[in-house]
Formats: sequence, C-alpha cells, structure tokens
Amino acid sequence: MDLKFSAEEIAFRDEVRGWLRENLAADLREKVISGRDLGREDLLRWHKTLARKGWIAQAWPEEWGGTGWSLTQRAIFDEECGFAGTPPLISFGLAMCGPVLLRFGTDAQKKRFLPRIYDGEDVWCQGYSEPGSGSDLASLKTSAVRKGDRYVVNGQKIWTSGAHYADWIFCLVRTDSGSPKRQEGISFLLFDMKTPGITVRPLMLMASTHHVNEVFFDNVEVPVENLVFEEGKGWTVAKYLLGYERMNTGRIGTSKRELAQLKAFAAQQVVDGCSLMDDVRFRDKVARVEVELMALEITSLRFLDRMRRTGQPPGADVSMLKIKGTEIQQALTELMMQAAGPLAQPYKRADGSGDLDEFTAGLAPRYCNFRKTTIYAGSNEIQRNIIAKMTLGL
Repeated sequence: MDLKFSAEEIAFRDEVRGWLRENLAADLREKVISGRDLGREDLLRWHKTLARKGWIAQAWPEEWGGTGWSLTQRAIFDEECGFAGTPPLISFGLAMCGPVLLRFGTDAQKKRFLPRIYDGEDVWCQGYSEPGSGSDLASLKTSAVRKGDRYVVNGQKIWTSGAHYADWIFCLVRTDSGSPKRQEGISFLLFDMKTPGITVRPLMLMASTHHVNEVFFDNVEVPVENLVFEEGKGWTVAKYLLGYERMNTGRIGTSKRELAQLKAFAAQQVVDGCSLMDDVRFRDKVARVEVELMALEITSLRFLDRMRRTGQPPGADVSMLKIKGTEIQQALTELMMQAAGPLAQPYKRADGSGDLDEFTAGLAPRYCNFRKTTIYAGSNEIQRNIIAKMTLGL
C-alpha cells in the first residue's frame, strides 16, 4: 500500500492550486466561504469555467471529454477545490447520472445526454426519497406502468435538491409491485422536468433558503427509450450510483479549509488577555476533530490505492468515508458556533450592505442546515448496518 504522493502528483497538485488561484472568481469564492446561497447561474458559471479548461468531467473516459486523470489526481483536484472555496459542481449530472449512463446506458442515451451534461446545457436532479422511503429506499411506491411505448408515472418524491432549477431528473420507480423482494421490480428512468404532470413545490429551510423540494408526478408520460439498463433492475443501477455518491461526501478539502478558518478565528477571540485557543477544553475539541480529519484523509487514500490497484468501483466499506466525513462536518459547525457565540446570529450592517465577516456570516443557518449531512446519501445508521453486513459479515 502506497499512501504517499509521487513527484508527478505533487506537481499536479501545484498546477491545480495555481490555476484555481488565478481562475476562481472572487465573488463566487466569497459566496462559498461566507455560506451564502448559490443559484443555478452561479453553479453553471463555475461549471463552464472548468469545462473551458477541460477539467469538468474528471471521472469520465477521454472519448467523452474526460481528463484522463488517475484516481489520485481526481482526489487531489477535489481536495484543492474544497480548500480553495470553489462552488460545488452540480453533481447529479456529472458524478451520478453521467457515470450511470457510461456503465449502463445505451449508445443512443450516451450520445443524447452526455454532451449536454458536459457543456452545462442540462442540469439534473435525483428522484429517490419519498415521504415513506428515505434510507429504506427499497420501500418506494412511485409507480411506472408501461403503456405501449410509454411509461405512465404516478407518485411523489421529497427532499429533491435542485428540482426547482433542474432540466431533467433521474428517478427510481416501481414497475412491478408483485416482486417477492422489495429491491426487485424497481426501474431507473430519465425524464424531462417540463413534461406535463410534474409539479415542484418548495420546502423552505429554517434559514428561509430554498434548496429542496417535493416533486409530484400525475400521469407523467416517459418514453420507453429513457429506461436505463433493464426493467426491474434499477436497484443494481442505484447501488452503483450510491457507491460514488458516498465516496464524495467526505469533503476533506472543505473541512480542512473550515478547520483553518475556525482556528484562526478562535485565536482572535481574546477575553482577559487569553484567546479562545488558549482554553484547554476548546483546544482539546479542536485537536480531536483535526486528528479525526487526518485519519479520514488516510482512510480515503487507502480506498484510492485499492481502487487504483484493482480497477474495481468502491465497495460497501466506502460507507466509512460517508459516516466519518459527515460527522466531522457537523462537529466543525458546532465548534464554529461555540467560537462565534452571539456573533453567529445573522447580522447586517446599518446600511444593510452585508454580514459581519466571512466567518460568522450565515453561520447559524449553516449550523442548522448541516444537521442533514448524516442523513443524506443514506443515513449513518443505515451505513453502519451496511458495513456490518457486507464488510464484517455480521
């Protein structure tokens, strides 16, 4: 096992770091660092900047515009982006639907959808969770009945991120309600969000922000050629997709940046001649998070080394990255709230021009929002069950 970067990989890291420094627009970075909302145009602006450089689809084959980067280079790029404070990529198309089509899609589906995802012409969202089917996704009830060359879809999805600005949705639907196992009879469909019968209703968060939605399907007609893989085999596609989603939820670079921000801010908070970082209890909490973050980074490198050597996609034990990564993200927001104290409350200058500073701006709403990290992509309780069953054999 080799967990050290080669000279070539270090040179690549330096190239990425320098390019980001020169090409990341200051206003976009400020929005990210201060936790402000990023709209569709903000996200697509960064997407197209990377697309012009040829760096937008790191994991795709070169024939479809991929970079040809190794797994290690892709991990370095993701970490550097997180540390620099770039806007997130709209991952539902690039990192989810794209890889699924490359693995399971027909030639016609690849030619139709992949170039538009690459160029940012189509923004995607994911139709998985339902009011009664979150982490227990196999219990989903949204139905798709085939009638000739169409599927007629009826049902509801919930917590659908970005549905209000998405052009397309990839959706798990039940095409056979009589299957003996719940994972059977589920299919993976792609359809246009402008199709008649689709209604998107916003779910406003505690911070009065709009990220997630309810989506209703009322006799929505979807062409049969938009079925990915085989009818009734959508669970196979979903498991493949979720492995990559969980691999990317660790957000190591972002957590490194936020840890550095936290330490710098705490060092400036002086009471009776002593900074908050001089407080033994607070410093111990910060040190614990930093040690856990270092361990997470090493674990991520171990997974990368195994994938590089075997050529296999991430297995069930990749759930460790999701569990620990999201717990670290929550711990950081808790320490940020403790460090900021009353300054964590939303604050505007007298002229209404902006928040107090980039550390405290939007901190309280962000703290509330980050309660979700241990739930999305499969709750951490479910992830522990997966590890116990698939990796430990319990």
